[in-house]
Amino acid sequence: MEDTSRFCCLNERCLAFKTRGAGNLSVCGYINQARTIRQLYCCACKKRFSERKGTVFYRSHLPPEKVLSILAHVQEGNGMRQTGRLVGTKEDTVIRYVRKAGPHAQQLHQELVAFSPADPRVAVR
Repeated sequence: MEDTSRFCCLNERCLAFKTRGAGNLSVCGYINQARTIRQLYCCACKKRFSERKGTVFYRSHLPPEKVLSILAHVQEGNGMRQTGRLVGTKEDTVIRYVRKAGPHAQQLHQELVAFSPADPRVAVR
């Protein structure tokens, strides 16, 4: 039995929607020929989906290391054209991954702000 505790069902109609470690997911196969990307099955809603669904890597044809390299270069302040030259991809590819990563980063930021304690240095009105 493979560990699926870090995944959650992404079907909005499911009772276990976005609930990690609920025990409703199992591995039912693999998506690629190299057998590195698992296909998950939710026994609550009977849906199948890739373990990469909802991430920047979903439907990605580049190796994960290259995608992470693209995002790291952009995070450091490099432009799209410069990042494409450094990583060895087209500028359009860099733009596509940055657009895919934007909502993920924004959602993570909102979650972190919601859980962080209020800054005592901020004046209360």
